[in-house]
Amino acid sequence: MQDRQIILHRLMAAPVADVWRCWSDPAILPQWFGPEGYHCITKEIDLRQGGQWCFDMIGPDGKVWPNRHRYTLFVPLQRLAFLLDDGADGPDPMQIVVEFAPAVGGSQITQTMTFPSREMCQGALQFGADRLGQTTLAKLEAAALKL
Repeated sequence: MQDRQIILHRLMAAPVADVWRCWSDPAILPQWFGPEGYHCITKEIDLRQGGQWCFDMIGPDGKVWPNRHRYTLFVPLQRLAFLLDDGADGPDPMQIVVEFAPAVGGSQITQTMTFPSREMCQGALQFGADRLGQTTLAKLEAAALKL
């Protein structure tokens, strides 16, 4: 399975409660989510286990990527998990798990992205998903530090 995963880690200066709030508050999540230079336009948002967030990710060049997060786990202050796809109900969504842990001076965040195939994972790495994911986590930290 490791050949189908991208795992991101970030030590954040913000406390877990604030980082969690950035992920779980529907007014805050769309404000920071996405890589540097990208923004979200929300169509529907229900942030709870069994809920979903449907939105368009808009790139710096104006390109639109439809997104849907279907939340399969929501354990406050500890972990959330969702299936990520483009909303077309295809057979192979990506699985995302975000773990939150207290750390000296703030929080440790681990985000594990599991792709349906090794080829999809390699394609994402070639696109820069690991680097872009780190910019997303930097935006998360900045949002949490503003709370």
